[in-house]
Amino acid sequence: MFNIERKGEEHRKLAYKDKNCVGCGICVNVCPTDSLRLGPIVPIARGLIEMDLISVNEESCVLCGLCSIACPFDSLSLLINGTDIKENEAYPVWNVESQIDDEECIYCGRCYSICPRDSILFERKLPDPVDLVRGEIDIDKQQCIYCSFCADMCPAEAITVKNIPTSSVDKLNNSIDVDLSKCIFCGICKRVCPENAIKQICSTCMLRDEIEVPEITGEAFISEESCVKCSWCSEICPVDAITISKPFDGTLELIEEDEKVCKGDSCHACLDVCPCNAVDIVDGKSVTNLDFCNLCGACVTACPQNIRIVSRTDMKLDNINSESWNEILNGLLVGK
Repeated sequence: MFNIERKGEEHRKLAYKDKNCVGCGICVNVCPTDSLRLGPIVPIARGLIEMDLISVNEESCVLCGLCSIACPFDSLSLLINGTDIKENEAYPVWNVESQIDDEECIYCGRCYSICPRDSILFERKLPDPVDLVRGEIDIDKQQCIYCSFCADMCPAEAITVKNIPTSSVDKLNNSIDVDLSKCIFCGICKRVCPENAIKQICSTCMLRDEIEVPEITGEAFISEESCVKCSWCSEICPVDAITISKPFDGTLELIEEDEKVCKGDSCHACLDVCPCNAVDIVDGKSVTNLDFCNLCGACVTACPQNIRIVSRTDMKLDNINSESWNEILNGLLVGK
């Protein structure tokens, strides 16, 4: 992580958030002073070396903030007198969103499990099972032979049986206990007991009108700061509770010719650097699922064969008032 500061009439500070960076190189492409450099993103992604994905030449950087604005993933922030320029109405802003509708979310956790960037904060609160079942159970310890059949068969692991001696001369220290906080009164223990020592009654069905309907609550939140808008969460959500809008529209193609062919399994650089888990190797070739691709271009930069082409037809960056900035930023839409 680097920070560049210059003080004067305006206190300007450029901060790099390495955890947000995906190594796409967009900031490098738009820098008007060629002050940014992209590091070896493939070895970094593979964990072979530890360093920032981008570096900056502090001598040539003019702290204009164009890199900060162009980054769709908020990896760079330019602060003027302590305020991020993204909060200034005069500067361009990305018109994208990542949102979970609290009213629709059922807290199944599928989005949390699939997110490639761990950007979803998730907590599920389940009702106490004790409040959802009713019944009675009693074990006649005079009849019980402590065979452990009931404990071994209990699906809720609610029964504990001990039948070991405390010494070589003592009798067996027998005990049997039922944890009512776990018992579901299913009756398996009663049916499996060879001595008919267990009496059990389940009244859950009979008292169902008195038992509260189980309510599952929780919290699910997408961190805008680390989200890369891959849309895995929205695609997998069973109740369509998640809205994801991507920064770019366009296509990504694999153009092979002559000796420039995809090395697939022997290379897989594109798969290793993709922040969206949108790349797979199928039949020895790289395949990108555009449903999950954000068109960042990291795979294009990483490809040693230079056969991956990203063509962005539109970007959701609004309020570009500067002619020079508009010309530079629109350069991102040119096929690479």
